[in-house]
Amino acid sequence: MTDTSAETAPLRFARFLPSLLLLLTVFGPISMDLYLPALPALTADLGAATSVAQLTVTACLVGLAAGQLIAGPLSDRFGRRGILLIGVVAYVVTSALCAISPTVELLIAARLVQGLAGGVGIVISQAAGRDICSGAALIRFYGRLTVVGGLAAIIGPLLGGLLNTFADWRGLFVFLTVVGAALLAVSVFAFPETLPPAARTTGGFAQTGRDFRTLLTDRVFLGAVLSQGFLYAALFSYLSGATFVLQGIYGLTPQGYAAAFGLNSAGFMAFGWAAGRSAERWGIRGTLVVGIVVTGLGALGLLASGLAVMPLWVVIGSLFLLAGGVAISSPPATILALADYPRIAGTASSLLGMVRFGFGGVAAPLVGIAGAATVLPLGLVTTVSVLLAAAVYVALAARGPVPAPAPAPSTPVAVPPRGAPD
Repeated sequence: MTDTSAETAPLRFARFLPSLLLLLTVFGPISMDLYLPALPALTADLGAATSVAQLTVTACLVGLAAGQLIAGPLSDRFGRRGILLIGVVAYVVTSALCAISPTVELLIAARLVQGLAGGVGIVISQAAGRDICSGAALIRFYGRLTVVGGLAAIIGPLLGGLLNTFADWRGLFVFLTVVGAALLAVSVFAFPETLPPAARTTGGFAQTGRDFRTLLTDRVFLGAVLSQGFLYAALFSYLSGATFVLQGIYGLTPQGYAAAFGLNSAGFMAFGWAAGRSAERWGIRGTLVVGIVVTGLGALGLLASGLAVMPLWVVIGSLFLLAGGVAISSPPATILALADYPRIAGTASSLLGMVRFGFGGVAAPLVGIAGAATVLPLGLVTTVSVLLAAAVYVALAARGPVPAPAPAPSTPVAVPPRGAPD
């Protein structure tokens, strides 16, 4: 499975690699959002119950989390390029299978594998970024990943709604198939190996187990990862409950909701970009603390809106702060998690990604347990999530030396640290 084509990869593509890594983070998450506008039509077309059709979303989310956990250690052992290409090929095939699925059961299975494949792009992007960047450039690069994630959150539902005006739900999956094929073609020519054989892990599953044990006994790593998990639980709760709050309680039209959602996603992007810059001035831990505090202010605003009637601008402002705070926390937390582990960056990234999506997937349904007639469930879930994030950070990651990213390992690509996009 080891890919040796990296040694002959065209050097002229090296400067485009950071931009390609950013694109590779998109195709997994956008798969979860793009077809949501067509979900009611999909339910009717396949004759499925609404709850069963919604499992197509859950399956993709589970796949995104599990795919990262699998792909990360494999990329540490066999290299990034080969694992990435296998993942993108699987994504293209399963997207096509989704488009032709005759039953909802087959669609759910295909969506699970599509999520697994999509998770490969996320984990490889984070790990390869650690391979080719160091120091301030690495901080900025992870800031860009956060920005692109926010952009995907904006583009997914909006693009899905636009495409749904002239294509049915099967057409949306055909679109994802074409996007995957385009990324595959670009990756074949523009993604050289970033982890040379000398830097890879050996020892098979036993070594993978030891790597996981090393990471899970590192207080700083565990604190960074768990705090991110709880903050993303707050973010996924917002994504799950905001439509019921803004449309069901405050009476926004679909266009009004789209505008509010776009504003918050734009805030997520702006705060993520700022965090990549400000971490150089405030420090990694200082920036993470700011992110937790800002997220907490947003959650408290939602809690207050659930305990007493608040005007719409308070709720929208609280959602804006919540999303922005998570964006601020993401780059420094990723640095804390990955910087000290260049040889097992894929494994470290896989745990970080799995916890983010896993905690988010568990928290999102909790918002609907008490019904959709009040903001209180959303306020409670987000506030408790932020309190837990703060607690694990203080208990585990607040002390100890600040990671100083070592120089990126020498690779045949010779991508300089300044390669992270500005």
